[in-house]
Amino acid sequence: MSDIFDKVTAITDRLNNQLIWHFARTRRPIATDRPIVSFTFDDVPDTAWTNGAAILEQYGARGTFYIAGGLENRIEPDRRLISAQGCRDLFERGHEIGCHTFSHHKVGSLTSQAFAGDLDRNGTFLSDAGISRRPTNFAFPYNAASPRLRRVLRKRYTTCRAGGEAINREMVDPLMLKAVEIRQPEEHARGLTRWIDDVAANPGWLIFFTHDITATPTHYGCRPETLERLVSHAIERQCDILPVCEALDRFGWKEARP
Repeated sequence: MSDIFDKVTAITDRLNNQLIWHFARTRRPIATDRPIVSFTFDDVPDTAWTNGAAILEQYGARGTFYIAGGLENRIEPDRRLISAQGCRDLFERGHEIGCHTFSHHKVGSLTSQAFAGDLDRNGTFLSDAGISRRPTNFAFPYNAASPRLRRVLRKRYTTCRAGGEAINREMVDPLMLKAVEIRQPEEHARGLTRWIDDVAANPGWLIFFTHDITATPTHYGCRPETLERLVSHAIERQCDILPVCEALDRFGWKEARP
């Protein structure tokens, strides 16, 4: 019965996302003649903080780290989540801190009021952690969006990121940006350089997302050499590697900030 419920939930999530992408009324242009790549990290296991950030910095780049404060310091069988001190360290090193909710629940499971309260709670967590810039970009837990909560998100964030496995080009819905996952198995991860080749040949905005960065990654993470391969390939193909907030400035979206 549990397997059936999980499959139905997954189908519902995909349908919700497809409906939003198809019927979105608000669209903004990706105006760039340069290929832009952003590397983003969800949940932020401590190995994304240590290994992931270090790899980006090795190439003079910075990333966007979507923090869910309710996961702070949580120890799980195959990973440990980032601490408040780790969030502050990333921020002080020039990386962007985004919002991933506080509770890390699927947003569609919450009422509008509860969702707004959850976002407030995460904002307080980040402020208390020493993040002086209020997060203006958001990523959906489990990449599962909800049409009825877009009003809450629009008031708080410039962008929201889901999955979608596509490059953002031309006119896009800023509250449903698409992204490509970096994950195990390694055979999948090795083929991801084709996305960089694609955006280099036809400029747009390629957003990658992943979780842990370790020699023994979970199914949702990757090895350090995989991330470094992608970062170095983006540099070789003369892509600009930018955190989400700086990519938006490149597109002239400053006036869209709440």
